[in-house]
Amino acid sequence: MSIATPRYCILIPCLNEEQAIGRVVGEALALGLPVIVVDDGSDDRTPDIVGAMPVTLLRHATRRGKGEALRTGFREVRRLGYDAVVTMDGDGQHLASDIPAIIAAAERYPGCIVIGARLLDREQQPSGRRRANAVADWGISWACGRPIADTQSGQRLYPRETLDLADLPAEHFVFEAAVLITACRERGIGVVSVPIASRYHGEFRLSHFHPVRDVTRITTYTIGRVIHYGSILASYRRSRAHPTIVDETH
Repeated sequence: MSIATPRYCILIPCLNEEQAIGRVVGEALALGLPVIVVDDGSDDRTPDIVGAMPVTLLRHATRRGKGEALRTGFREVRRLGYDAVVTMDGDGQHLASDIPAIIAAAERYPGCIVIGARLLDREQQPSGRRRANAVADWGISWACGRPIADTQSGQRLYPRETLDLADLPAEHFVFEAAVLITACRERGIGVVSVPIASRYHGEFRLSHFHPVRDVTRITTYTIGRVIHYGSILASYRRSRAHPTIVDETH
């Protein structure tokens, strides 16, 4: 009996990315995988650029935040019956060339979430962002009850078992943390990380992530989850182990 090859697709949420989106989508398409783009109410040329490319384009009439863009995309992925989806941001910080290594890790660790963790060239990362990410990693790993490398990376592979988590009541950048925490604590889904480079040089638009506001939102949500699940000290101890890092680059 033959085993069916898993069906993957790429999901790119975006907002006002006219400078980078054409290259980002083009490089994703070059992998030969279907691409879904969710435009979160852009008022620049982003939807026109994407609309001229052979992708599925979903649009929000008004800005609803990254969480809602991912939620819309997850529902479309689920509707189309894919086995897993790889998410990446539309600003050019993630490269499609990292996706084969992420998929290879998913095939070694079936059913796990795979994170493209920005562990290489970390000097590229602004110090404020690096500190904010470290705080988020500490808290979200605690809430997950397991160590996770780079909980804030937007380049991830989500297996089919996580797609119904689109309906979690979490918005903006909190949504990605909510998926990780719920997948770990309520579904027993594993998380592994593949090292990728930090890319903050070059012409990127200002990030939609605001360290103070968004870390506060994420922290408030995470503390609530830690308390909700209980076993606070045991969860903390488990979170201090070494995260699973899969080096697929060699």
